[in-house]
Amino acid sequence: MPHDHAHSHTHGPGHNHAGPDHLHSHIHDHDRAEELQVLSAQFIDGFIQARDKSSYLRLAGVPFERDGQDGKGSLKLVDVQLTTEWQVGTASPGFGTRQLSYLPYPGEMVKDRTNMRFIYVSLSERQELDLRSFLEKAQTLGTAP
Repeated sequence: MPHDHAHSHTHGPGHNHAGPDHLHSHIHDHDRAEELQVLSAQFIDGFIQARDKSSYLRLAGVPFERDGQDGKGSLKLVDVQLTTEWQVGTASPGFGTRQLSYLPYPGEMVKDRTNMRFIYVSLSERQELDLRSFLEKAQTLGTAP
């Protein structure tokens, strides 16, 4: 989550301060990832509950058309795909061996996660846009739903 701390630095126009030391919020990468995860979950819940799925997507700013790889022609949004996965364990490289170190989770640690993809097609191309990519771009542009 953002944190506040006093420090001195300069900002561009429109960022006024009473003095050189001030409280200023910074969002770190791990906080941004957590925020993105929360936004994604809320977006998916809203989509599932929406009576008019197309209107929900339009209000959220999801494009119904996008450029193809060659920059020409337009891909059309034809499907919204939801997939649910359950993480039942973790595996990582073992120290000093070519074997994986595997840790299965006890039942209460098994977590589910739902992912959303927007599927675009043209006569010659298919693209998938992941919800997280859409939300990251929207956050960068300041247009997040």
